[in-house]
Amino acid sequence: MTGLIRNFCIIAHIDHGKSTLADRLIQKAGLVDDRNFKNQILDNMDIERERGITIKSQAVTIPYTGQDGLDYELNLVDTPGHVDFSYEVSRAINSCEGALLLVDATQGVQAQTLSNMYLALEHNLEIVPVINKIDMQAADVANTKRQIEKDLGLDADNALLVSARQGTGVDELLEAVVQRIPPPKGDPAGPLCALIFDCHYDPYRGVVVHLRLFEGTIKKGMKISFMSNGSVYEVETAGVFKLALVETGELSAGNVGYIIAGIKTVSDVRVGDTVTGADNPCAQSLPGFREVKPVVFSSIYPVDSNDYEELRTSLEKLKLNDASLIYEKDSSVALGFGFRCGFLGLLHLEVVQERLEREFNQSVIFTAPSVKYKVKLRGAQEIMVDNPMEYPEEGRIEGAEEPYIRASVITPAEFLGNIITLCLEKRGVQTNMTYLDEKRVEMIYDMPLSEVLFDFYDRLKSTSRGYASFDYDISGYKPTELAKLDILLNGKAVDALSQLVYKGNAYDRARKVCERLRDEIPRQQFKIPIQGSIGSHIIARETVNALRKDVLAKCYGGDITRKRKLLEKQKEGKKRMKMVGDVELPQSAFLAVLKTKDD
Repeated sequence: MTGLIRNFCIIAHIDHGKSTLADRLIQKAGLVDDRNFKNQILDNMDIERERGITIKSQAVTIPYTGQDGLDYELNLVDTPGHVDFSYEVSRAINSCEGALLLVDATQGVQAQTLSNMYLALEHNLEIVPVINKIDMQAADVANTKRQIEKDLGLDADNALLVSARQGTGVDELLEAVVQRIPPPKGDPAGPLCALIFDCHYDPYRGVVVHLRLFEGTIKKGMKISFMSNGSVYEVETAGVFKLALVETGELSAGNVGYIIAGIKTVSDVRVGDTVTGADNPCAQSLPGFREVKPVVFSSIYPVDSNDYEELRTSLEKLKLNDASLIYEKDSSVALGFGFRCGFLGLLHLEVVQERLEREFNQSVIFTAPSVKYKVKLRGAQEIMVDNPMEYPEEGRIEGAEEPYIRASVITPAEFLGNIITLCLEKRGVQTNMTYLDEKRVEMIYDMPLSEVLFDFYDRLKSTSRGYASFDYDISGYKPTELAKLDILLNGKAVDALSQLVYKGNAYDRARKVCERLRDEIPRQQFKIPIQGSIGSHIIARETVNALRKDVLAKCYGGDITRKRKLLEKQKEGKKRMKMVGDVELPQSAFLAVLKTKDD
């Protein structure tokens, strides 16, 4: 019965207590006993636990007996809070009828709280405001209620007060989910119409497909079809998520669950696709999700070129579980064959790198991240460039444009000066500044996306002692002075170290890269010059000094001319060695270039 089902998600700014609240709801339902319980129970990746953040939205079915005595099935989707994973949030919202909007009583409404709420409103979700961390000494419930009314436009009188850490108010929250979030609509007897909102790969059973059913019923033994490519499979099993996969054999309209259909061809399954019955298909596919637009680009290469095929398979399996990852084939003279990947931000890039290394045992090298530039060539032609290797010669270029973002920063007023200085340093132009109340300020900046890539978020957090929040939208392209920075080792350009940079920052970037490489490259029998150049113009240089053999050790007397003769002979040998010498670049050198901004 769909009347006893409630599908809801938890949305909030990063660090407002979503995962802790999910832990309490799961404990309340008795899905896990105290002995096996661990914090962040839905965050099943090591990286999530280490960093204390949610990366993947996770679904779980919670049984609940309401005050009316009826047994309800509550399908909860826990979502990430970091701006880089807003795509995960949009997919979770598509699967629900309601959302718990969590606000930290110590920090109030922040940037991602607003953007996630607007995302939920776009999908006509019923929003239940929840004020968390009421047990903290710094909690200011009255002020938080005022912010919910003023900033979010929601009725703060209906806001639920909870402490996810202590479990206070959780019973009232579960009852509010039943009373205030509408049940799903849909006819279990109609043609099957289900949305794929996530997948993961099981090495023994193939692709496990995560579904939200809008119409119809899916059963064991039934033939299903994916509407995007028409491929047909037979359902082996179906079930729900109760931390583990629990087989029920059947799912009907309104349910959130999984199916296994012996799918070994990973590319057949796409997140956002519609699943329907092969014999009785639905009339049209579901709208799916908005197109994901990567903003950061980097190339991935296997450390050992023989592992290329293994890396390709790993990326295919990773894309199942991370639909926002985009990749295509790429190659480099220095590193061989690899893939050019698009990411939603620098944290997304770091997470993909760690998941490839941990979950798939891949040893990989990432090149320096870049954004997508518009380059206007002479003769009115315009091309998009995100890879330094594809950058045309200077003589053919008429002008270039780089992507800009509309950045929203909400901060306590005491940190205002430091944050304005940081934004100006990053070429930001302030377009608006609003005092939300006597303590908090919202600033809007137009800023180049490339300036935010490396260390902006970390520096913003340290400057504001963690209180400032940051959110951004891509606003368009603006003219810029672009240059291709080449790194030369022993006079030869290393294509994998090339970067596209703003001309005003080129000297600083080149100097830092050269300094880092000088510390990473092992010394040889000859001097190695490391140079940064724009075209033929050298703008920075460092030298790795030669290892020098003591050729005078055998001279225990005699004339100075004999010693000079030996030194001249050594000098000639080093010159000759330099001409034929080849510099080995360790893997750590590529990683060092990625960290050029971390002073």
